[in-house]
Amino acid sequence: MILPIYGYGEAVLRKKCEEISKDYPNLKEIIANMYETMNNAHGVGLAAPQVGMPIRIFIVDTEPFADSDDVSKEEAAQLKKFKQTFINAKILKEEGTKWIFNEGCLSIPDVREDVLRHDTITIEYFDEDFNKKTEVYNGLIARVIQHEYDHIEGILFTDHVSSLKKKLISKKLKNIMEGKAFPDYRMKFFSKKGR
Repeated sequence: MILPIYGYGEAVLRKKCEEISKDYPNLKEIIANMYETMNNAHGVGLAAPQVGMPIRIFIVDTEPFADSDDVSKEEAAQLKKFKQTFINAKILKEEGTKWIFNEGCLSIPDVREDVLRHDTITIEYFDEDFNKKTEVYNGLIARVIQHEYDHIEGILFTDHVSSLKKKLISKKLKNIMEGKAFPDYRMKFFSKKGR
């Protein structure tokens, strides 16, 4: 089922999310709905708070990045097959060179900004079958994970930009809060009636 994506200004996007147990109600259905919602919106990641649930789940599917001219053949092959569910994730280490990439977010449509992040991360998490894993990721995969991880910590990519940049995008952010954004996917806006 395709769920509405919560827009900038919704309180759930600022919550530090709660850990869940493997017997969390309808867990498989929630994850399936999240993938369907993300794919419908042509995203590469989606976190549970973006669909109104303050729980520590996010999903990543970097296949859309595989066709980019900016990636090597080797990285394109990795991006094409990387699809993972992260439950109760904890980033243990961020290291390596910091690099800039122009990020966007399904909760903040039509806003893109350069964000500086570490190249390599070590992350501990449970997969959708509740197998515990510790993995090291780098490049674009690490970046998407960091972006989605921020969501379960109540952080948005716009929090990483300078105050000048924030001032420049403030009108766009206000429009999103007022429901004046028109992406080609369902959204739930902060100020819309019938909440």
